[in-house]
Amino acid sequence: MTDTQFSMTLKPRFCETDALGHINNTVIPVWFEAAREPIFEIVNPGQDLTKWNMIIAGFTVAFTAPTYYGAEVVVKTHISRLGNSSFDILQSSWQQGKKTAEATTTMVHYNYQTEKSEPLAECVRQQLAALTGPV
Repeated sequence: MTDTQFSMTLKPRFCETDALGHINNTVIPVWFEAAREPIFEIVNPGQDLTKWNMIIAGFTVAFTAPTYYGAEVVVKTHISRLGNSSFDILQSSWQQGKKTAEATTTMVHYNYQTEKSEPLAECVRQQLAALTGPV
């Protein structure tokens, strides 16, 4: 792990496998969401749901190799783009040194009362900018 990314290690559960012994394709996006929690903490300290201020504007995932039960998975997370009110989170899953999936999630800083995006605060932008760079 570098200073420009977060890393989370998971142990796949047997119930997450499909009939072929692979981790089901619906599971990895859930793992990616769990690995985004440090980013959520930056934008919404304490992750207070009554003050939630983010929405997902888009999510794409590419599966590059099967992920299997029985070996740990590392999810790497960093910021790949930082805009005025939105940013992209690039994540990848790795098992035994091989990348098995990659996803990009576009997050928007959002005001639910006005139903509009809002610029990110400068202190938030600085923290997110520190997470940009090569994986």
